[in-house]
Amino acid sequence: MITEPFFYVCAIPAILIFGLAKGGFGGGIAVISVPLISLAMPPVQAAAIMLPLLIIMDAVAVWSFRGKWSKTNIRLTLPGAIAGIVVGAFTFRYLSDDAIRLLIGFVSLVFCLNYWLQPSLEKKTEPNLLHGSLWATIAGFTSFGIHAGGPPMSIYLLPQKMEKTLLMGTFAVFFAVVNLVKLIPYTWLGQFDKTNLLTALVLAPLAPIGVRLGYFLLHRISEQLVYRLCYFFLFVVGGKLLYDGALGMTS
Repeated sequence: MITEPFFYVCAIPAILIFGLAKGGFGGGIAVISVPLISLAMPPVQAAAIMLPLLIIMDAVAVWSFRGKWSKTNIRLTLPGAIAGIVVGAFTFRYLSDDAIRLLIGFVSLVFCLNYWLQPSLEKKTEPNLLHGSLWATIAGFTSFGIHAGGPPMSIYLLPQKMEKTLLMGTFAVFFAVVNLVKLIPYTWLGQFDKTNLLTALVLAPLAPIGVRLGYFLLHRISEQLVYRLCYFFLFVVGGKLLYDGALGMTS
């Protein structure tokens, strides 16, 4: 089990933030979690520790939003998501820790800039096989490597302007399936060693707490304020990882 205090300083808020997102309180903020833990350990190990916790969160989220999800969108997006996971499984193993830090840092900064600069959503869209497959494939790939599939799926789902509970229920079911599928390549790649599993077990009680807290806060606190704070810190963390990755690859 990991005993380094700085790891837990990073991991505890990261897990609670991801849980808040799973519970429906600011879905996009989950992207900060792996970059935050990556400040204390290699990104690949951070992702491996997070996956069992995400599966616990998914179970709580699916139960919380039970019966409230878009079957059409799930049917259109899951094949693409699985394809993205397969691509991730055969590519991430060839990337160095510095390369992954560089990738995470870049993705983090792009997500922040997209959040700050994107125009307001205009015309309502409908479920679409082409768009759903495209963004779900990207979501499967980024979810495999850094558990950051939320923003690509948001690009596809948000313009549909579903009722908020239906939207978050759709996210919950989609990622519940995606994370269960990820268990196969993570096991194949040897990610679940004793250290990672014991550390995940110690942190496991935080997973349902974060989800239920997010569900509770869904209509009680300004979501906009949470987004602003989390994306600010994501930008700082992403910049640090981008710098560290670039420095490591050029030294």
